[in-house]
Amino acid sequence: MKNNFHKYIPENAISLVQSIIEYHRINLKIVNQRQTKHGDFRQLANGKFQITINNNLNPFQFLLTLIHEIAHHTTFEKYGRIRPHGKEWKQQFQHLMLPFLNPSIFPDHILTPLAHYLKNPKASTDSDVKLSLALKGNTAENGKNFVFELPTNSTFVFKNKIYRKGAKRKTRIECMQLTTNRLYLFNQNAEVIVTKL
Repeated sequence: MKNNFHKYIPENAISLVQSIIEYHRINLKIVNQRQTKHGDFRQLANGKFQITINNNLNPFQFLLTLIHEIAHHTTFEKYGRIRPHGKEWKQQFQHLMLPFLNPSIFPDHILTPLAHYLKNPKASTDSDVKLSLALKGNTAENGKNFVFELPTNSTFVFKNKIYRKGAKRKTRIECMQLTTNRLYLFNQNAEVIVTKL
């Protein structure tokens, strides 16, 4: 498995990840990109456990997602079936991530927001704007923009629907879907395609 890892995670994390996977007997499957999640942990019909991670993530996103999912596994082993991102999972995630909080693994521009995020980790790194942007190198996918970059009242396409950007509310941005006039709250770092009406 070690030979497969070098292209997915930072080089200095390979041996540590390898030992965690072997210790917990993790069945890891690398899969094609999914729109709604970076990874998941589940029990298969045969009773075994499997972690899947998207193959399109950069090495830092991949490592963080992998440890997030391994924390679900260790939480289940310790406590059984409980709330997915409760205090037990947070403690497991923090404990597993501690050895990786190292400048030889994560560069400084990621390490600072990552350390802040880990004080009280959320269900998704995408909900932490600073960390999410740092993990993406502060650059949206080719041909897209982050919604926070757009001027108010500009229109954009997200998942084949057209929206108009509205006001910012605390950490999210109000956007109206134009066909239904319904309001939705977008993460500031949602990647969208600018369009002209």
